[in-house]
Amino acid sequence: MIPSLNNVRLRDKMLLLYFLAVFLPILITNLIFYNVTSNNVKDQRISDITVALEQMKNEFRREVEDALEISSVFYTDHQLNEIMETVYDHPADYVEAYDSYLRRILNSGSAVYNAVGEITVYVDNPTLLYSGGINYIDEQVKQEAWYQQLLNHESSQPFVMRTGANGYGDTFSVIRNMNYFNSQNDYTQYLKIDMRMAAIRQIMSNLNVQGKIYLLNSKGEVDFTTDPGVHIMKDIIPYSRIEHDDKSMEFQTDTFITNNLNAWTIKAIVPQDVVMRDVQQSLQFVIVLTCLNFLLPTLVIIWISRSLSVRIVRILKHMKKVKNQNYDIIEDAETRDEIGQLSGEFNRMTLQLERLINDVYVADIQKKNLELQRRHAQLNALQSQINPHFLFNALETIRMRSLMKDEDETARIIHNMAKIFRNSLVWRKDMVTLKEEVEFIHCFLEIQKYRFGDKISYSVQSPEGGSWQIPKMAIVTFVENASIHGIEPLKHGGHIQVHIACEDQQQLVCRVEDNGVGMSMEQIEKIYRYLDTEDEMGERIGIQNVIYRLKLYYGSRFGFEIDSSPGEGTRVTLRIPIQ
Repeated sequence: MIPSLNNVRLRDKMLLLYFLAVFLPILITNLIFYNVTSNNVKDQRISDITVALEQMKNEFRREVEDALEISSVFYTDHQLNEIMETVYDHPADYVEAYDSYLRRILNSGSAVYNAVGEITVYVDNPTLLYSGGINYIDEQVKQEAWYQQLLNHESSQPFVMRTGANGYGDTFSVIRNMNYFNSQNDYTQYLKIDMRMAAIRQIMSNLNVQGKIYLLNSKGEVDFTTDPGVHIMKDIIPYSRIEHDDKSMEFQTDTFITNNLNAWTIKAIVPQDVVMRDVQQSLQFVIVLTCLNFLLPTLVIIWISRSLSVRIVRILKHMKKVKNQNYDIIEDAETRDEIGQLSGEFNRMTLQLERLINDVYVADIQKKNLELQRRHAQLNALQSQINPHFLFNALETIRMRSLMKDEDETARIIHNMAKIFRNSLVWRKDMVTLKEEVEFIHCFLEIQKYRFGDKISYSVQSPEGGSWQIPKMAIVTFVENASIHGIEPLKHGGHIQVHIACEDQQQLVCRVEDNGVGMSMEQIEKIYRYLDTEDEMGERIGIQNVIYRLKLYYGSRFGFEIDSSPGEGTRVTLRIPIQ
């Protein structure tokens, strides 16, 4: 069953993705690549060393075979043998024979003779002049190692050995008994051809083999070496006695034989660091390649992870702010990816939530405030020393007696007074329909008409039906203000006009206009200040309290205007949103 990652943080998921999808595959791939590459490089280096040793073997064999071929030429040279066997009565005769033939063959400039070093013929003919490649076999020569070994060499085949002081010199020489022809005077002839040591050193110094080279004879003794710590000119040194570093590798050629007598083996001791140098370079290349392979995916993963985690953390922080009733939106949230869409939706949700809270929660608070104000008004009414029920009953009794006396007008006015009085004191509901408000206006104006007679006139225009809800006594208060403060002070009376209309099914426009005494600028400014203050309602229903209630219900959505001047009358315009 696959474990769930739902409880793992996004950053840890991205880290897990990085290790499983980037780090481990790149690491394993590069390890395999390094292993294969290092093995190939090591095998190639070993192959190069082996090929270089084979090249040394072939070139050394060629040097030896060139010297052997030249020895065969001298061995079968009849004229040379005849000159060496002749007894000369006078030295001039030998000089003539030497100049005519020996000088040419002993100092030849041909390619064959250039393949070897010095060529020397040893002979015991006392009538010869010994110079220019012709030496006499004296006691000193007889003491040399090559001469002693030649005496023990029964075959006529040539052999190769190191020559020099005590037989431990640094020169390879081909030694041969010149007994191909029967000697007439019983003279002994020996041939010694020194090989080119400079060419041999160059052969053994192959740049592809950066180590120590050992040329071993058939006895396992070192005949030549590039190891400066092995002194072959002082003693015969077996290869088995030479100690090597443990951190080195040994290479050798197959044993090869020259002239059916001499067997040779070339060995090379190469330090491991030389063999592994290319492998180390390969390791450095793999490390650099691995770092480059890690760099770009790592930067991309960090970039993407930061793009995700930072924005998600920002969304979480703003969610916690919303939890604490801080409705800040996320700045620069509109991007095209899923997190950007989530941020945009969060912003829209936050704004909508804020609006809903303002519309519902704040409205509920306002409703509760209105309820408190209504109860406060009820308490004020209850504190009145006149019992409302007693007044209602008394007014009803007066109205009934007026009807019995056929005083219909008086009965109607008393009825209107009772309605207004009841409406002022009973606050079970704070919202009334427009139709009910218009009835209150008619009741109030009829009472005023009854009181002042022809001194006051009025007209009321409103839409039919009138089922829209408006705050209770929102318009009646301004009608009362127009009658009491605008018309009553006039001696000749005046007119009140109430006009109510609906505009665009969005708001009610209510205009209360009179041609009374008007208002001064100070009075107008005082009323306008009610719009900016947050004073609570007083103990009586007046313009200040009406404006306060309208602010509670509608906030800044309702409109209020006053147009008045002293002696010119007053016009009040209310704009109430339709609910």
